[in-house]
Amino acid sequence: MTAMLKTDLGPIPLLGRGKVRDLYAVDDALLLVATDRISAFDHVLGSGIPDKGKILTQISLFWFDLLKDVVPNHLITADVEEFPAALRPYRDQLQGRSMLVKRAEMFPIECVARGYLAGSGWKEYRDGGAVCGISLPGGLLDGSRLPEPIFTPATKSQDGAHDENISYETAQRLIGPAEASELRRLTLAIYGHAAAHAEACGLILADTKFEFGKTAQGIILADEVLTPDSSRFWDGMAWKPGGAQPSFDKQFVRDYLEEIRWNKREPAPGLPVEVVERTRAKYLEAFRRLTGREIA
Repeated sequence: MTAMLKTDLGPIPLLGRGKVRDLYAVDDALLLVATDRISAFDHVLGSGIPDKGKILTQISLFWFDLLKDVVPNHLITADVEEFPAALRPYRDQLQGRSMLVKRAEMFPIECVARGYLAGSGWKEYRDGGAVCGISLPGGLLDGSRLPEPIFTPATKSQDGAHDENISYETAQRLIGPAEASELRRLTLAIYGHAAAHAEACGLILADTKFEFGKTAQGIILADEVLTPDSSRFWDGMAWKPGGAQPSFDKQFVRDYLEEIRWNKREPAPGLPVEVVERTRAKYLEAFRRLTGREIA
């Protein structure tokens, strides 16, 4: 198995390459292509994870469909046969890992929902008893369930640096009170529906981040949604507050990079076969448990 690290669609205008996705302009729409690149500590690594882009895309498609009555989304179609004719010659690169989507004016914040303490949220709580200005009860542990889910926005990094948590008041100043209120409502509503589905699959959705945009028709959910790259999924049977939880993401990658004491600077290292295979297996397991499907 080989990983697709980069796409090449000939004359189709390339707008940019993110850590995972390549973005193209297609008439008045956009084409998102999820490669098999993987990043850690804000750097794209020298190795990819075969099929990762397909897994992420097809998880997002599952959620877009499940949540369509909760919030509209940017998807036009993911069926390559329905793409404009100019894209058909690149079917092999696009099949199963691309989405034709609506253009939208993106909000300059990440919309994060947290139902459990983990990651930067745990660090903030440990240092000051609050997350993004929201005070929480004392005595919580790393991995503890919160009394109720909270909305904790973050800045969007423009240069590849790490996003930074901000208060709701800062979000209001950035995008205005009315839209901040609506994004908070939508974020928590989506989280509630998704967490209930995950729980029915034996998984815990600890936290997740969404991106929203605005069109003439209103606010829409965009980018990827509820994948192991944007969310922490834990095994419900293994959950035990008090430390790091077994998760369905790139933790094997992070652990390996810590073991080799990488300085987190370019050039980023490649990964040994075992780490690649174990990471791919985790992504696949999350996909199968959440969707009940196999990747196409």
